Amino acid sequence: MDTKENDSKLFTPGPLTTSLTVKQAMLHDLGSRDTIFINIISYIREKLLELADASPDEYTTVLVPGSGTYAVEATFSTSVPRQDAKILIIENGAYGQRIIKICQALNILYDVISFGETERVQIDLVANKLKLNTYTHVAIIHCETTSGILNPIEEIGQLVYDHGTTKDSTVYIVDSMSGFGAIPVSLRNGHITYLISSSNKCIEGVPGFAFVISKRKHLLTCQGQARSLVLDLYDQYTYMEQSKQFRFTPPTHTMLAFKRALDELEQEGGVQGRARR
Repeated sequence: MDTKENDSKLFTPGPLTTSLTVKQAMLHDLGSRDTIFINIISYIREKLLELADASPDEYTTVLVPGSGTYAVEATFSTSVPRQDAKILIIENGAYGQRIIKICQALNILYDVISFGETERVQIDLVANKLKLNTYTHVAIIHCETTSGILNPIEEIGQLVYDHGTTKDSTVYIVDSMSGFGAIPVSLRNGHITYLISSSNKCIEGVPGFAFVISKRKHLLTCQGQARSLVLDLYDQYTYMEQSKQFRFTPPTHTMLAFKRALDELEQEGGVQGRARR
């Protein structure tokens, strides 16, 4: 197979074309417990908070080996109690429908409000749905990967914030797989509890891990809720806080590439600079 450099350009949502220097970053071998690698883990976790407009006093970053869907499932598996919980899934495409499948597999009670694949989520219809029902969690796709439709996550976030018996009592989950890194996102302004993305989308790294930026206060209530050992977001977080390492074998080369990709994102002018391109 011919794999000459720059023989093709990828216009898929991810994996996508990566720079030569991002590729070259993977030419180094590091042990998972090497000090250099542990420092890279910390750097990535902190840098992602900056990109998300998320205060480190309120939010934390949890790194999850695997594709973006691994982190999506980890979030639902961990953040949703096994009893007395019900999710509203706002969907307008294949990735919202994938969340439905995840909830079915995890035996999570859910409700759905659907929009067409070429239709933006309508704020007034979601507001009415929330007014007539009570939910513990609300989930939405930021940029529906199959169509590129951008959904109004901050406006929906305000509705979710006001929903429930007390303000900010409803958990708001945003899948920003195809948006984060190239489209400005503010977890603070959007009242987002969990935001999920991956290494190989707009930040232009390579596949291998995903990440969940979460409100620490809520994550700390999730001990023992996960339906999986490997996809236990609470355990992954507590282990990372204590040891600064992954619980299990980390994707070292992917992490090296991602660190380089973050540096190149900053050189381009950050999220705003990449959005302009």
